[in-house]
Amino acid sequence: MRIFHTRVLSAIILLLLASTIVCAKPNVLFIAIDDLNDWVGFLGGHPQIKTPNMDRLARLGVAFENAHCAAPLCCPSRAAVFSGQQPFTTGIYHNGPNIRKLHPNKVLLPQYFAAHGYRTFGTGKLLHHTARDLYDEHFGTEQRWSPLAGKQQVAYTKEELLTKTANPRHVVTFGPDKTEIVLPLNRMPSDRNPTGANGESFDWGPFDVEDDEMGDGKITNWAIEQLSRKADKPFFLGVGYYRPHIPLWAPKRYFDLYPEQSTILPKVLTSDLDDLGETAQRWALEPVTAGAHRTVVEHDQWKAAVAAYLACVSFVDAQIGRLLDALENSPYRDNTIIVIWGDHGWHLGEKQHWGKWTGWERSTRVPLLIVPPRSGNSQYEIGATCRRPVGLIDLYGTLIDLCGLPRKADLDGQSLRPLLQDPSRETEPAITTFDHGNYSVRSDRWRLIHYNDGSEELYDHRTDPHEWHNLAGNSRYEQIRQRLAKWLPTAAAKPLGR
Repeated sequence: MRIFHTRVLSAIILLLLASTIVCAKPNVLFIAIDDLNDWVGFLGGHPQIKTPNMDRLARLGVAFENAHCAAPLCCPSRAAVFSGQQPFTTGIYHNGPNIRKLHPNKVLLPQYFAAHGYRTFGTGKLLHHTARDLYDEHFGTEQRWSPLAGKQQVAYTKEELLTKTANPRHVVTFGPDKTEIVLPLNRMPSDRNPTGANGESFDWGPFDVEDDEMGDGKITNWAIEQLSRKADKPFFLGVGYYRPHIPLWAPKRYFDLYPEQSTILPKVLTSDLDDLGETAQRWALEPVTAGAHRTVVEHDQWKAAVAAYLACVSFVDAQIGRLLDALENSPYRDNTIIVIWGDHGWHLGEKQHWGKWTGWERSTRVPLLIVPPRSGNSQYEIGATCRRPVGLIDLYGTLIDLCGLPRKADLDGQSLRPLLQDPSRETEPAITTFDHGNYSVRSDRWRLIHYNDGSEELYDHRTDPHEWHNLAGNSRYEQIRQRLAKWLPTAAAKPLGR
């Protein structure tokens, strides 16, 4: 009888331990990548791209093939992700406004997790504006101008560039009066700041440095260090990578993966803008977030720029690989949710545009991967692809749902958990806002773009994946246009802190 009771007691203890493990709240590894479009292997966005680490992660979770940002610009996109509210709800439309100052009472994503028992860590570019006090621990480092921190175009000396750059033929030499304003490596004139002493960042080229000399390498090291520490509570670790944001600078080894002369350019149509209105053409041609397409072509830099973008994507992928290896070898391997997302897309000559800040597919579409915890993941579709439209606006609700935290009533997005279980479930169209009153509505098949002057574009992605043929105004498609137009916001907050 005593043996029987001992066995029963042991079984009860084991059940209690198992219950504790199952009920333990999962950790979150939240990885943001700046200016990353769909040029990743698991989306097939560019035939030459090499992203083995993001691709292996896609095999462990669900890849969202039709994911879109809330705004195709850094600040409003990230403000939407971290608040769970659309730009037309918060009034954050541009890069200037700081959501924490303009909406101090909003509980942003790490704060919500901290309030429910999580320890929060953050590093790199997460919100657009510095937010060290948003986390229990934060590590920031210079990223944009690394490895020559704090220096822009005309501040470089020839000797400095020759020491670091792996491509000396691109080194700029200044005239006697030092008034020549060109970019340091590609030697193009500065379109956005043609006479300013500081130039701008629309540059590309390799540097003969180790990964650790780049800001993204430094933040990877810090994040790996956090994963090596013993945690007394679940954690939320946000890691924000800067590349492939311009300048497209990365260690030489990644440029070696993409020889310039054999680089494949994006598919374009010479007459692409002919069926667009004046407003749309202005959005395409004005160099607001990068340089002008005509300048890139005139200086024979298109292939070099595309190769540099690919190199920067592979550089970031390598950092993600290091981070994933560290997680794999940590005690948190089986109880961590992993999310990878790009804050918006990026044009590389499509529609004669460079940069973001448009309502077209190239600017709104983003990579999105969600990997549920390996423990208890039998309820999810692993290695699946979801082709339904979703938005980054859904991440806040998704994470608190997956982690078993209380629902938050003021979120604009929906939880994607049902799609992790059944990726074929129908969803609502994804809404993207680009400036006040300008919207893009993306369904499974169609995209409607509505400008604040009333002009519109309509594209059928089944027959026209590059959005070359505007069907708006064609009576055959009027019912489709009207059906999509019902999703346009009927009211929008006024722009704040412009």
